[in-house]
Amino acid sequence: RTAQRESMMRRSNPPNTTFRKFYERGDLPVQINHDHPRSIQWKIEVNQLDFHHYLPVFFDGLREKEHPYAMLAEIGCRNMLENGGKQILPVIPQLIIPLK
Repeated sequence: RTAQRESMMRRSNPPNTTFRKFYERGDLPVQINHDHPRSIQWKIEVNQLDFHHYLPVFFDGLREKEHPYAMLAEIGCRNMLENGGKQILPVIPQLIIPLK
């Protein structure tokens, strides 16, 4: 019997998020910064991110309750909102679905 990846296993709450699936596949440009508690490290500059792609994924991750997903999503969203400037406004309609 093969072990299922965590992202594919059913959990009571929340349902599997896109954020968790992307993180487990290594598709997010972020990692935990083990040198500083509750800190993340971006693989590229935040203002260079494709906000249309990544901001909705990170917002979806706000539904996560488990470590490290919840921490990465929360800090990642905050970093993107603080550094996104004019890139944020066009993405707002895409954020409504993850917030529901």
